[in-house]
Amino acid sequence: MDKIKENIEISKKILKITGSTNAKFNLIKEGDKVLLGLSGGKDSILLATLLARLKQYAPFDFAFKALTVDYGRGGEYEYIFEYCEKLGIPYELYRTDIYKILEENKREGTIYCSFCSRMRRGALYSKAIEGGFNKIALAHHLDDAAESFMMNLSYNGALRSMPPIYKAENGLYVIRPLIFLRERQIIDFIAKNNIYIAPDCNCPIMWQSDDKKPYARERTKQMLKEMESLNPDFFTSLKVALGNVHLKSLFDEKYLERQDN
Repeated sequence: MDKIKENIEISKKILKITGSTNAKFNLIKEGDKVLLGLSGGKDSILLATLLARLKQYAPFDFAFKALTVDYGRGGEYEYIFEYCEKLGIPYELYRTDIYKILEENKREGTIYCSFCSRMRRGALYSKAIEGGFNKIALAHHLDDAAESFMMNLSYNGALRSMPPIYKAENGLYVIRPLIFLRERQIIDFIAKNNIYIAPDCNCPIMWQSDDKKPYARERTKQMLKEMESLNPDFFTSLKVALGNVHLKSLFDEKYLERQDN
């Protein structure tokens, strides 16, 4: 176990996985200014902790700040303020009208998770550009990447997931330092350190009635759980597969070798 300020323990396995991910993809380097999207959920709390540790021990200098996007309906934020203060993390609560816009633009019978996600990402982009940041850090993990891949495959007809790093159209880099961690490792970190997490993490979908909540993701979670029970190495294999793409073996015409006329 590795300890940082206030005796918060991070397992050697988490440090090894996230450290190798950062090194392999050069996620954070000298001179970077990183804006962390901190919802206050278990994933972003771990990422905030890891960034605070990296800032403390890395052989290079970088700056980072945590930002929580408030949707405009209030939420439980005091514990996030306290956690960031405890670790010496610069923190800002950014209040928006996202929930109002969602309510005004939603259609009957539709789920607005993707619309909400785009608006939240837009708010992060705006604050990053305003603050002179060059990177945005998001706390997606391997289970998220697997769910994204299977949902795109099953519902959108696309082979698509969550890359460790990509460049947005506005020039900002979006990085995912936790992308090779399993969700259960993050749950274990929170439990062992007895860290408080708000029950709904201020997510707007939790304010909706049960019949308006998205169940496709939950069904996908269950499907992945069943697949892992049948093949314990499923997530390891999927992780390797997402980095071992054979484009010419698929149906996309852009990558097929044409015959000469």
